[in-house]
Amino acid sequence: MDIIRKYIGEWYIPAIRLTDIAEILIITVIVYEIMLWIKNTKAWMLLKGMVMLGVFILFAYIFRMHTILYLARESIGVLAFAALVVFQPELRRALEKLGEKNLLSNFSFFDKGRENQRFTDETLEAIVRACYSMGSVKTGALIVVERAIHLTEYERTGIELDCLVSEQVLLNIFEHNTPLHDGAVIIRGNRITSATCYLPLSDNMQISKALGTRHRAALGMSEVSDALILVVSEETGLVSLAMDGKLSRGVDAEYLRGRLSQIQDRFSEGKKFAMRKGRQTHENV
Repeated sequence: MDIIRKYIGEWYIPAIRLTDIAEILIITVIVYEIMLWIKNTKAWMLLKGMVMLGVFILFAYIFRMHTILYLARESIGVLAFAALVVFQPELRRALEKLGEKNLLSNFSFFDKGRENQRFTDETLEAIVRACYSMGSVKTGALIVVERAIHLTEYERTGIELDCLVSEQVLLNIFEHNTPLHDGAVIIRGNRITSATCYLPLSDNMQISKALGTRHRAALGMSEVSDALILVVSEETGLVSLAMDGKLSRGVDAEYLRGRLSQIQDRFSEGKKFAMRKGRQTHENV
């Protein structure tokens, strides 16, 4: 009771301003979003362990356990460095997601040399037909349709192709017992850039155990990029779609065609905006 009286007696309640309330709300939203973000990953267990360690140190501080406090004080730097190492994949994904917000899109020099390539209706139809042709004979496939974020680091894990997208090419690539059938195909615009690419597997702990490596790789790729990833199941022949960290299983041709058209339209809008902005700049000059 003496300890409780001591700490309660030393409490200081400052004057609360409007900016203080705004700061509290902002921090609350940030912490909540971070908790949602890591909830379904391996970092969730690590975070709970860190919270338990913090509670234990607080307990040691209240009851004046000097040896434990000394060890905690001396090891705080090592623990901070270890946390950065342990959470490195999650921190990288957070920065990538922040970069996807396009907050600096109005400054053209940030995207200098980058091409926002739009695929044609012929490419769209070739992808759709190939997926359901492979699904009808239960041929497994993994197709990545690149959007704003370039996937160069994943292309390097595969074999460079650089050929036009067609139904026949995709069917030939994923045919059983062919050299290129294992791994993912990456499509940029109207061209297949590489095949047999390795994709990162998702850490989501809520994924159904019935899903195989292809679906986990598709979901993992959608978590680290803005790409649209298509999966054809070798067991069931169903076509699934992963984007923005979400997996839609067993989609039909019309739904798939609609999602591809949706990102195709966004490419068009991006080009129109860039042309309009360039025209305005020219007129101002």
